[in-house]
Formats: sequence, structure tokens, C-alpha cells
Amino acid sequence: MNDLVNEPDAPRLIFGLRDTGYNVRTAAADIIDNSIAAFADQINVEIVLREDGRKLVYFGDNGEGMDAKGIFDAMRYGAAERENPESLGKFGLGLKTASSSVCRKYTLISRKAPDQELAKLAWDLDHVADEKKWEMLREPVTAGEREMFDELCGAKGTLVVWEKCDRILTKDYEPGGTKEKAAINRLAESLAKHISLVYHRFLDKIDERERDIDIFINQTPVKPWNPFYPTRSEQVLPEKKQQLLVELPDGSEEVANIRAWILPHRSDMSKEEERLHARISNRAQGFYVYREGRLIQDGSWLDVFGAPEPHTSLLRIEFDFGHKLDDAFRIDVKKSRILFHPDLEDGLRELLQPIYREAGSRYRRQNRKDANTQKIDHTSANKNIAETGNASKPQVTSVDPATQSAVVSNNMGPTIKIKLPVQSNVSPETIYVDAVEDITSGELWQPAFRSAGESGHVPAVLLNKHHDFYQKIYKRAAANGFAVEGMDLLLWAFAVAEQNNTNEELEPIFEDIRSEISNNLRKLLRHVSDPEPSELIPEDAAEVD
Repeated sequence: MNDLVNEPDAPRLIFGLRDTGYNVRTAAADIIDNSIAAFADQINVEIVLREDGRKLVYFGDNGEGMDAKGIFDAMRYGAAERENPESLGKFGLGLKTASSSVCRKYTLISRKAPDQELAKLAWDLDHVADEKKWEMLREPVTAGEREMFDELCGAKGTLVVWEKCDRILTKDYEPGGTKEKAAINRLAESLAKHISLVYHRFLDKIDERERDIDIFINQTPVKPWNPFYPTRSEQVLPEKKQQLLVELPDGSEEVANIRAWILPHRSDMSKEEERLHARISNRAQGFYVYREGRLIQDGSWLDVFGAPEPHTSLLRIEFDFGHKLDDAFRIDVKKSRILFHPDLEDGLRELLQPIYREAGSRYRRQNRKDANTQKIDHTSANKNIAETGNASKPQVTSVDPATQSAVVSNNMGPTIKIKLPVQSNVSPETIYVDAVEDITSGELWQPAFRSAGESGHVPAVLLNKHHDFYQKIYKRAAANGFAVEGMDLLLWAFAVAEQNNTNEELEPIFEDIRSEISNNLRKLLRHVSDPEPSELIPEDAAEVD
């Protein structure tokens, strides 16, 4: 006996492999991968809840099927490499690790032709633990299994059965009760949503890149969901840049395909359209990676860019490669994660940076267009200032609208000429504080003199509607009248303090201070997102405090 052979402890390993990171959705997808690899064009999934609380899952396909030897080989942990290198299966572990992540017993039943007997083998983790060895079960095919095979597979194909499903639900319910039934229904809906994305190229009869298949979950057909919504989205990567040469470890090169899609802004879609077709969210942005036409990763910037943030939520990158690049991308056992080489990260960053910026710009432009229809009410601050007669402020002697200047009496002397905006015919509700569109200097605020009717002109503050502080902070505070009023009063006080303590010599200094404060605010808010529509109150809903 070779004393260097060191076989793994059967119970420890077979139970340990349950925790390889699968969930029910990714585990089910691994089973479906095997059906597609077996050239099935119809795959049926049935999730069954018995009255006594037992939960079973059946996967049936009409693929090539297997004889007894084929089943034995397929049930080996680390099965032999498939003859077809393009197969969706890769490591010879998927059937076993995916199944055991959900259940403690899984069975494989198959045949290659209608005139063959059904072959069957099962792994029962409890049996392995009891016997302390890698021993499968060879049990007779039951009448129920034969019936399910005929229903889900037909004349030939393969049936996978999950039993003792102790990890199929995340919570424990009363066995067979109403809540458990509802949880199983939610699981079926969640699985259908996952499958509709992962295999959308196979399910979409119009997409000619992959062969057509049909998948049913509890007898309901799964409809494809294309994350790029091509009927409404714009593909923005030039055709000459849609192929990348990736170097393999042996020095040869293979091609990966890439396309970049900018989706329509949610304000340009109906709620139903956004929910059914686009599903805009922070998590949904980033790379959608396909191996042999099957989605293996959805979302995430894979270290090419930073963490997802709202401004780039409209951008999705379609990245497609074949099996020859598996090693280059270090694909994992679950086929749900890849890693880019740092050199490739740099290349992708350089290629996509202009598109990344453009997606952010489009999002901001549309958000600001929507936000500018929002009513921000400055009435409370105007009323408060009007009723506070003892506030320290300059006294206006005369104004000259033509030269945009006023003669005032302030702390610097009795006849000081100040060059500031002078406005007449303004609304009495916004005499002292008003947000305007025509500040082009980039400053958040500007002091001004505004007509108060028979009382002459009074000191005021104009707010720049286009400054980030107004767009990101004021608009979020609009639902809170006290917050808006507090900011209004603060900026009015700054403006009046400038008017009350300036002259022709000091005017440039105050202007520089305003400019520096406004620039610093813009820098501080650079990574703060514009408010989402849900954070804004519509104009007709605004109320005066």
C-alpha cells in the first residue's frame, strides 16, 4: 500500500463542500448548465412542498441522457473533463457541490434512449456520515420518480432530484403551513427572475448568438430579461473598439468582446417600463460578464472603477468571452466570478473612462432638468427678514440700474458706491432671498439690491440655482421648511455683511472670498449624488411654512 496516498475524510469533506458559496438560485443554475451541456432544448424545474413539510426539487431535461456508467462518472467528485470544451460545465464539481449546498440527498436518473432502462444513483450525506466512506446509494427507481421522469424529460434525458432540502429556505416555518407555501412561491419567482437573466441569450428566440432553449419553472415558461434593454438603450462603444486581445499564460492571444450600453433615465420611462425592462439601481450598473453565452456575473465594476454610485447607474458593460480565457480570468467553481489581470484593468479603465464620464453627465443633466421643476419655497425667510427691522444693514441712498451700482451708507462711510446687481419689479415674496438662473460666475450667492416699492431698494441675496449646493443640499432640504429658511437666512446675512462692510477698494476681496467659498463647496459636494426623484417634492405639492 502506498503510504503517500492520503484520502480525505469522507464525512468531513462532503459536508464541508456544502459551504462553497452557492445559494438556491446559483445552485439551480449549475444544474441547468449541465442540461444545456447535454444539448437539451427543454428544461423543467419543479419545486414541490409536501403536506408534511418535505421539500423536493426536480430538474428534468430532454438532453442526450446517460447510461449507468455515465451516471457513475457524473456523480464522481471531480468528474472527468467533458469532451466538448465549450460546455458550460467546467470543474466536474457543479452537480455535486451545487446540489449538496441545498439538500442532504440528491439523485441522478437518466437514460440515453427510450428503449433503455432508467439508471439511478444517489449521494446521501447522512449515509456517508454513517458509513464514513465515499459510498453512493443504488436504489430502485420508484413509481413517483418514473412518473416525474416521463413528465419532465420525456423519452430520454436526465432527472436530478433534490431531497432532504434543509437549506432551501432561509427561515423555518410550520411544516406545510400557509407561510411556508408562500415562501416556496417567492422562491420560485426569485429563481425565475435569476434564470431569465442568466440564460437570456438562450431563451430569447431573436438572439442568434446561442441556440434556443425553453425553461419552465413549475410549468410556467421563463421569459428572457436582457439587462441592456437594447430597444431603448444606446450602445456607445465604437465598433472598432469592441474586441479586446487578451494574452494567455502560454503567450497566445484570444478575443473577448465588449459593448457599453447607456440606459434611458428613469424619468424618460413609465414606472412599468422601468420595473419590467430596465430595473435601474446602483447594484445593476457595471460589468455583465458572459462565458460561452451564459451570464456569470451581473453588476460590479471589478476594480476597474470605484464603488457603484448613482451618477453611473445608467451604464452597463457587456463583456463576453469563451472557454479558452477561463484561466486568464481565473473563473471560480460556481462560474459566478472572474478576476481581471491588473494590466487588463488598466486597459479597460482607459477604454471606458470617457463613456463612464458621459453616463454620469447624462444622469446629472436629466436629474437637474427634473429637479428644476421642483418648487423650493423661500417665503419664510423673506417674511422673517421683512419683520426684523433691527438687523444691521446698509441704507441705500440711490441706485443706478444702468451701471448696476448703488450709493449706500454703511460701516465704511456715508456715501459708498457699490457695484452689485440692482433689480426692480420683483415679487414681494422674494424681495430679500431669491434663486435665479443667471449667475454665471459659479458663485453660490451674490449680494444685490432689490426694489421694495415705495420703500426704495433693500439689500438682498441671489442664490445660484445651478450651483451644486443648491442642487444637492437645498433640493434635499425642500421638504423641511426650517432647513431651507435657515440656509436662506445664513446666506442673506453673509450678503448683507458684505454690503455693510465694503467699499470700492474692498469689493474685489469680498468677491474673491465668495468665489473661494463657492469653489470649496463644489469640491466638497463632488461625490455627493444629486437627489433622486423620490427625495424631491413636486412643485404642486410644495407648501409655504
